[in-house]
Amino acid sequence: MKTVCFFNSTKVWGGGEKWHYETAVALKEKGYKIIFFTGKNSELYKKISKTSIKVIPVKITNFSFLNIFKIILLKKKLIENKIDIIIMNMPADLKTAGFASKLAGVKKIVYRRGSAVPVKNSISNRYIFKNILTDIIANTEATKKTILQNNNKLFDKDKIKVIYNGINLSEFDNSFSGLIKKKQTDKIIIGNIGRLVPQKAQEHLIELAVILKKTLPNFVIKIGGTGKLENELKEKAKQLKVEKYIDFIGFVENPKQFLEQIDIFVLTSKWEGFGYVIVEAGACRKPVVAYNISSNPEIVSNNKTGFLVDFYDLKAMSEKIILLSENKELREKTGNAGRKQAENKFNLTKTLTSVTEFIDKK
Repeated sequence: MKTVCFFNSTKVWGGGEKWHYETAVALKEKGYKIIFFTGKNSELYKKISKTSIKVIPVKITNFSFLNIFKIILLKKKLIENKIDIIIMNMPADLKTAGFASKLAGVKKIVYRRGSAVPVKNSISNRYIFKNILTDIIANTEATKKTILQNNNKLFDKDKIKVIYNGINLSEFDNSFSGLIKKKQTDKIIIGNIGRLVPQKAQEHLIELAVILKKTLPNFVIKIGGTGKLENELKEKAKQLKVEKYIDFIGFVENPKQFLEQIDIFVLTSKWEGFGYVIVEAGACRKPVVAYNISSNPEIVSNNKTGFLVDFYDLKAMSEKIILLSENKELREKTGNAGRKQAENKFNLTKTLTSVTEFIDKK
């Protein structure tokens, strides 16, 4: 078995960190030797430390690649641990750990790209993608497309492998063992989970409430998550006089518990590398309404597991929500299709098969 190194220095927890953590743990169980480099105070470090995986704390900044001593130290650790393949996540990691990996003679140097945002056509990126990276894993076709959007010669497209994220359905289904509270109201509950940041565009949900209250007065929009825009969003709800329709519930510890208590999941993100929460909503048999952008069409089967509308077309979004609100049978049919898609297309077993084939390929 090969020795696989996961290198992710980020301090925050997101989809990329979830993928790195779950994939590392699963590969360890399959018998691969796993080494993990991550920030000591990160959520990822805390989670990995609870496993049998060897974790090495590391601090990387955008300027760490200028620190030759740090690069030499990383090179030494990579050689000591006999790394066969390294999978990196952050752009800053590429410049520092990528260079150290090249010096250490690591055979497979991989960038796992999880954001459907174009890669900058900078001098440093041209050098890294041409001279250091050997392979790229993209989490969707949309992400793969954006990698080369600003420079179609940046990297060999045949060496960009699309591997969808997967969720452990068995673990997810059992992630909440308590009783799900039955709805205490006949209101339609619309749900959204995400960091309260510009990318997620929760302000659209507040504007959506203004439209919905004209024809669907019996509803509430529950927004789960925290972030720098929280106060601004709450103030906007007051200004538009829809605060009674918006419920900011804070950080969602257990997505399944939240999703089981809603009727419709609505995603307003401006872009998504891979919307984990869309798959989770489907796994809970909840219909999804989202924008027809970036990777969403690969995850939401339009008119089957949910509905896709043009970006910022809140009128069309409201119409789909009303359609689902007034038709319980349609909600159930759409939700059941979402569950089947999660089982057949986005399950962790299928993802791991693709990852192991990628790792073992010479």
